[in-house]
Amino acid sequence: MTIPSTATAFVDRHIGARTHSDVQTMLNAVGCDSLDALVDRAVPQVIRQDTPLELSSALSEVQTLAELRALAGKNKTAVQMIGQGYYDTVTPPVIRRNILEGPAWYTAYTPYQPEISQGRLEALLNFQTMVQDLVGLPIANASLLDEASAVAEAVLMMRRANKNKAAKDGKTVMDADCLPQTINIVKGRAEALGFEVEVADLTQGLPDGVINGVVLQQPGVSGRVFDHSAVIAEAKDRGALVTVAADLLALTLITPPGEQGADIAVGSAQRFGVPLFYGGPHAAYMAVQKGLERSMPGRLVGVSKDSAGTPAYRLALQTREQHIRREKATSNICTAQALLAIVASMYAVYHGPQGLKAIARQVHQHARILASSLTAAGFAVQHTSFFDTLTVGVPGQAAAIVEAAEKAGINLRSIDADTVGISTDETTTPEILSTVLGVFGATAKEAASDVALIPAVERSSDFLTHPVFSTHRSETQLLRYIRRLSDRDLALDRTMIPLGSCTMKLNATAEMEAISWPEFASIHPFAPDSQTVGWRELISDLEKQLTEITGYDQVSIQPNAGSQGELAGLLAIRGYHLSRGDDQRTVCLIPASAHGTNAASAVLAGMKVVVVATAANGTIDHADLAAKIALHHETLSAIMITYPSTHGVFDADVSDVCDAIHDAGGQVYIDGANLNALVGLAQPGKFGGDVSHLNLHKTFCIPHGGGGPGVGPVAAKAHLAPFMPGNAADPSNGAGGTPISGSRFGSAGVLPISWAYVKLMGGAGLTDATKSALLAANYIAARLNDYFPVLYTGDGGLVAHECILDLRELTTKTGVTAEDVAKRLIDFGFHAPTLAFPVSGTLMVEPTESEDLAEMDRFINAMIAIRGEIDQVADGDFAVEDSPLRNAPHTAAAAISTHWDRAYTREQAVFPLTSLKQDKYFAPVGRVDGAAGDRNLVCSCPPIEAFEESFLEDEPDAGTAASGTAEAPLEPTLAAAK
Repeated sequence: MTIPSTATAFVDRHIGARTHSDVQTMLNAVGCDSLDALVDRAVPQVIRQDTPLELSSALSEVQTLAELRALAGKNKTAVQMIGQGYYDTVTPPVIRRNILEGPAWYTAYTPYQPEISQGRLEALLNFQTMVQDLVGLPIANASLLDEASAVAEAVLMMRRANKNKAAKDGKTVMDADCLPQTINIVKGRAEALGFEVEVADLTQGLPDGVINGVVLQQPGVSGRVFDHSAVIAEAKDRGALVTVAADLLALTLITPPGEQGADIAVGSAQRFGVPLFYGGPHAAYMAVQKGLERSMPGRLVGVSKDSAGTPAYRLALQTREQHIRREKATSNICTAQALLAIVASMYAVYHGPQGLKAIARQVHQHARILASSLTAAGFAVQHTSFFDTLTVGVPGQAAAIVEAAEKAGINLRSIDADTVGISTDETTTPEILSTVLGVFGATAKEAASDVALIPAVERSSDFLTHPVFSTHRSETQLLRYIRRLSDRDLALDRTMIPLGSCTMKLNATAEMEAISWPEFASIHPFAPDSQTVGWRELISDLEKQLTEITGYDQVSIQPNAGSQGELAGLLAIRGYHLSRGDDQRTVCLIPASAHGTNAASAVLAGMKVVVVATAANGTIDHADLAAKIALHHETLSAIMITYPSTHGVFDADVSDVCDAIHDAGGQVYIDGANLNALVGLAQPGKFGGDVSHLNLHKTFCIPHGGGGPGVGPVAAKAHLAPFMPGNAADPSNGAGGTPISGSRFGSAGVLPISWAYVKLMGGAGLTDATKSALLAANYIAARLNDYFPVLYTGDGGLVAHECILDLRELTTKTGVTAEDVAKRLIDFGFHAPTLAFPVSGTLMVEPTESEDLAEMDRFINAMIAIRGEIDQVADGDFAVEDSPLRNAPHTAAAAISTHWDRAYTREQAVFPLTSLKQDKYFAPVGRVDGAAGDRNLVCSCPPIEAFEESFLEDEPDAGTAASGTAEAPLEPTLAAAK
């Protein structure tokens, strides 16, 4: 292992076990003489790359930040009045510093283990409540990826959920006033799935024909605010469902979609304090009428109870449904924009209903002043009923006006040669209005009384009435609320998160620092290219680095989640086959052990899923593979494989599998979720892959943020390059494939993190990180194998970057389950490994290269102690039902209770290791009852009285506590109860 100079020593801070003695200790446990010898045993020679990565030498943190400053300096900040779904906003500093830039929030994992996720679950429940109130619908999720793809999800949901037989296979009708990027995203999804989309001016009523669903925009992209109640009623009469894409800030003044009869509302929460970020990440939302919640995509936070009957939060209903329903999943979305949803929810907590309405009124008033002034100057303003956006007729002058505005430091929307768009926002000032009017040769006038929202659309209902939105008015109160919530959780800033397949590694501060710089964060995604030179240089450089790392020919960073990268890759394969006239190639082979989103993504790409069996040793069953290839030889489109495999090993036969698929005319999709085991050692594009997605939120250090943001770039060989994601906002600008997200560069705002990581590590450092990740996983496997057998190993007897611990025999003998172990780990201060995936009754562990030897030993000691408690059950010291394992986690309230009748001591309950007495984490709730939460679905912030009685009457069934549930008393719930 190379030790870099002090000038480039970041690698020493990224890799946890770097000292000679620590490395040697781990090698001794594994039984290898050197790190290279371990790699030679673990990684098949047939896939190894011949040359080192051709990347620049590692930079120091100072040098990297200087380069980022130089790139940021090439961007030009401006007053952003382009609109089109993206608006400038003010992120309250208390939220920016303590959440967006707070490691307790951005390093947290998805809240699948609810007992240690109560803080972020409460913040997400606040988000759901905020959305439900503003859109006037009873159930909201938390959250989706961006507005355009959220509308596409709504369209697909309408097609699934419409029970009217006559309308079920009808067309989808979209209002012509929808955002153009949204229209193009929906058309792309429809083309792959084979249904019709018609775009029409719905102010004139619905078009003829059978209609499955209708999509409206409020306000429209033109700015028009229209009373949609008539067209919604007409749609219902004709058997269609209705989706409204709505601006949350506008809904503080405008009648909510739910009150007008809409079935679904979708949109973006971006303007609630989330920076523009050059297009993302931004939290999209979806809310639905009752009866649709069980087919709603995304995550849904619900209220349940713990083992003591205390209200607690959990992910409800469809948690990880892709891993359960696979190709029958209703969506391939398995992630969210949790961190950004939390920012938006805290923005609503910060401002409250009065504050939000005051902001909206100011935004609207500024637009009214512009409209009245421009009308007085002789310009034709297209609509008199609007919220924040004007469409202005300027015959033949559009280009000159937009150019003049840009010179004055203001970006307007160029619609066509005769039309300009102007959008006001929270940051608009009277001085900005004067400058804009000056560009038009106009002067400010008083807002005319006839330029206003029409009475039919004015909101009369209350919103955000829950105490949480009126309690934390001072910064002191909000700061303490944020701190209280974060203290309830376990994130990477406090402990190792040993999740297999999820790669929870260091998110270094130097990597994170640039994302909130105004020169990166305040850039509109549709700003002129002259203002985004630095952004585009950074993105191009990162794409080149990822191309070199993966061995492919081209990379697109547009997909804003791993699932969307999968879809992009499969759509590229589909496009390739169609271009060759092979439209019959629609079968996608997927191993039984694959990530659940693989199958769902294949279905969304218009493919038919055929499952390939798994052999006893965890590899692909070659006999079954050969049979499936022979059976589908003429219709084979692709195979999706994960490498290293989902079972945590390097299959030596991967090249044989790729060759067999290519010989049959198919393409090879290699899921890059486990790329952390390959970087610098092997390149998927060189050992048989045609296309892969990568997870920048795993291998390349973008933090998980409690379940998002994510970036899932797609990398492809040259023959697939023409089918890479296109530009939804401007199809003529960029690649020619199906667009995946609303903005050209997806979640660009977090790309400086991965760019900085690669620069800080350099090619040699990245390779060292991979080797260290392999060493760490094999060290844990070797140390724990005698206590919990490692289920799968490769030909060399080693694992890859993760290992599966098999508890099934122990469960048979003692009744102690893998879930019991997962919950007991909380008492030791650990997040659980991945539970029951890919094999039921197991735990999958991935330490990553960032964990030091002491932390890994702390985890190992905890697992050994837990095995001792399992042995106590086996020896009859206590029954499994009375054991600390089944009663875990133990809350502080339980530990100090005057009534203690358990078969083990309080000390064993909460201090099973002496070291815990100095630094102890107490879960805020006991084990959460998931089944109770699903039977009594509560997905907003209610007072305790609203659900207490049903919980008390609904005794949990034996064994119903589910790993996907958890909750602690919601602060506003308790406040309301008082």
